[in-house]
Amino acid sequence: MNENGKQKNYIIRNIKRDEADVYWPFRLEALKTHPEAFGASFELSIQIPMNEVQERIHNEPDDYILGAYTTEGILAGMMGFKREYGLKLRHKGIIWGVYVAPPYRGNRLASQLLQEVLERGRYLEGIKQINLSVVTTNKSARRLYERYGFEVYGIERNALEVYGQGYDEAHMNYFYTEQSTSIEDGSTGGGL
Repeated sequence: MNENGKQKNYIIRNIKRDEADVYWPFRLEALKTHPEAFGASFELSIQIPMNEVQERIHNEPDDYILGAYTTEGILAGMMGFKREYGLKLRHKGIIWGVYVAPPYRGNRLASQLLQEVLERGRYLEGIKQINLSVVTTNKSARRLYERYGFEVYGIERNALEVYGQGYDEAHMNYFYTEQSTSIEDGSTGGGL
């Protein structure tokens, strides 16, 4: 770790079903502390039994939850990826559930997770694009996605309503092309 208590290197790997007891409190923390950033709610999610949580954790090349762990084994960040189902939709993947715990923000952790998802997608047969949605008030997340080549293709007004407050979402997509390669950026990353 550096002098600010933030480390620069993380172990990036899929979260496994038998780690549901670590993953689920982390997910609930995300839903509780940033209700405007997720379609799922803390209030309903906290009621989901652990066996159902385990069933939701997949470890497939096109359906996984990527975890970023400290060298001490602490889950510091996550990013879900899932290929769309259906014959006409299988060329698309979706990034969902992005969260970095506050002590680990500001040191490129979200960038490392995003790089890994984009790199994995490059090797999935038939994947041509990856979509995501980000609340428009989360400017650091939007800047991160734009640095990696995501473009806004629409704004959904009042996409989420939290405690009577409406939040707009930017719908963004990334297209794989012959020229697209792994991005190495030297920035400090977003604060996801």
